[in-house]
Amino acid sequence: MSEDDAFVDKLPTFGRPFDSLAESEQPSLVWFDRGKFYLTFEGCSRGPSPLTMGAQDTLPVAAAFTETVNAFFKGADPNKCVVKVTGEMVLSFPAGITRHFANNPSPAVLTFSITNYSRLEHVLPNPQLLCCDSSVTIPNTDCKTFWVNMPSLMTHLKKVAEQKPQATYYNVDMLKYQVSAQGLTSTPLNLAASWRCEPTSTDLRIDYKYNGNAMTTPVALNNVQFLIPVDGGVSKLQAVLPPAAWNAEQKRILWKIPDISQKSENGGVGSLLARFQLLEGPSKPSPLAVQFTSEGSTLSGCDIELAGPGYRFSLIKKRFAAGKYLADN
Repeated sequence: MSEDDAFVDKLPTFGRPFDSLAESEQPSLVWFDRGKFYLTFEGCSRGPSPLTMGAQDTLPVAAAFTETVNAFFKGADPNKCVVKVTGEMVLSFPAGITRHFANNPSPAVLTFSITNYSRLEHVLPNPQLLCCDSSVTIPNTDCKTFWVNMPSLMTHLKKVAEQKPQATYYNVDMLKYQVSAQGLTSTPLNLAASWRCEPTSTDLRIDYKYNGNAMTTPVALNNVQFLIPVDGGVSKLQAVLPPAAWNAEQKRILWKIPDISQKSENGGVGSLLARFQLLEGPSKPSPLAVQFTSEGSTLSGCDIELAGPGYRFSLIKKRFAAGKYLADN
């Protein structure tokens, strides 16, 4: 097995199991950990309150696509870039919908289509709640239609309401998927790390390039962090451009850039440079780890549309973040 194959095998697959369906306690957008979004929604209800709406009113539903991009860059060779993009689609229901369902035990079936479906592979619908007919295709369209098992959904939401009586919205995992990736062109931030290791000094150079073509709609990469360990007994940072933070205890250097986009200097193309004076050199090159988040777009280009009556989308969120995003010498 090659290093690249081993890297792919170690990448995370589809995150949480479906039996750990999440629900929110506060109506806000929340970060969880290491590029993984756990979602709640704010201000997504418009029109009649779901607490008082009648059977003829449409029910508000929010949706969110969250994708994680994992990438491994080897030197400056684009052919050695390994990429894996996974994602999930979550629906969020206002807590008052449980009372509506209690008063209307035979609601309209929630039916929706995922567009740009051909960009997805290894799609895993929630087996407890979601149905589709794999034999039905719509000519000249690139979408897949799903419908929700309403009795199962109502049972699930009722259970959540009993467990979390103060919750404002209930989040339900609907789809997990992998995105068809095309190597370097599928990475929103191209990387190349190079080292020059001498007995008494180490020169480190990191080149990066924003790639808006990897996204459906080019959006900024936010809170970008470049973290890399440097051994060899660093005694002094002789030159660092742009400024960075050196942690002597953890023996690593960290650059932080608030955002990188096509509006950045040089169109989002830049370099990070550092020279280290050593007492116990030479250094051994270490992998560079990069983190970032992004709002308002996805790497898959997928979207969601209602395919039946009775509901309306009050909010659709799209976002992605770096997972294991590494570059080696």
